[in-house]
Amino acid sequence: MSRSVVVGVDPSEPNRAAVDWAAAEAEAREVDLRLLHARSGGAEESEAQQLDQEWTRVAAGHPGLRVAAELVERTAREALTGASGDAGLCVVGARGSGGFTGLLMGSTSLYVSAHAPGPVVVVHHGPVADGGVVVGVEGKDSEAPVLSYAFEAARRQAVPLTVLHAWSFPLVLGSGHDVPPVYEEGHVGAEHERLLAEVLAGWRERFPEVAVSASAVRSGASKELVAASDRHRLVVVGRRGEPGGPIGRLGSTSQAVVQYARCPVAVVPV
Repeated sequence: MSRSVVVGVDPSEPNRAAVDWAAAEAEAREVDLRLLHARSGGAEESEAQQLDQEWTRVAAGHPGLRVAAELVERTAREALTGASGDAGLCVVGARGSGGFTGLLMGSTSLYVSAHAPGPVVVVHHGPVADGGVVVGVEGKDSEAPVLSYAFEAARRQAVPLTVLHAWSFPLVLGSGHDVPPVYEEGHVGAEHERLLAEVLAGWRERFPEVAVSASAVRSGASKELVAASDRHRLVVVGRRGEPGGPIGRLGSTSQAVVQYARCPVAVVPV
């Protein structure tokens, strides 16, 4: 099932949002869907029956989709992180993913988002807007995987893409840094607009069918992206935090967006 979509499954109603999102995404990508349930310490027969019922529900709702289901002995975070290595995408619910009903945000979902080798989508329970895709960028060359994911998602769903770059003023300089030639807010803003234009150079030509809007704003990145989640169907962020610790490589912006966004969030390693 290489390049399939893998999703953590448990019997909770909030988690069904993640399963349904994953099924629709696998269908759109024309790949297989893998339902993964980590045993929570209950009766194996009961959990296997619940997983079989979920398989039946998904298969009935997506008759053309190949669906596999697997009950594993590992923890949810281990199983999903491991399975994501062969998958094209790993999907988790914001709560209760992979056999852990009632988990608060900050456990399985955050761990998988921080440690999975490939893209992870965290799906929150609740209504999602019909808007397009929004992606946050810092303006670094290493962000090509993030932009590629966002453009592909917008093209696949035939929706517009908003590229958001947030910046702050006045500038905070560390020791050893030269004083910038200008301090005026207008000049600094213009420089960030130019940076964003450079970041997008070539992408519009590669994806001519995607309607793109770019916005460089003086604000906090997490604040703007969380606000955008109210009117978009997907938020895309990069993962570039330092390794180690409970959130691994999930930086502060990505962590905040994963926790507080109201639409699905794609976390893409860079």
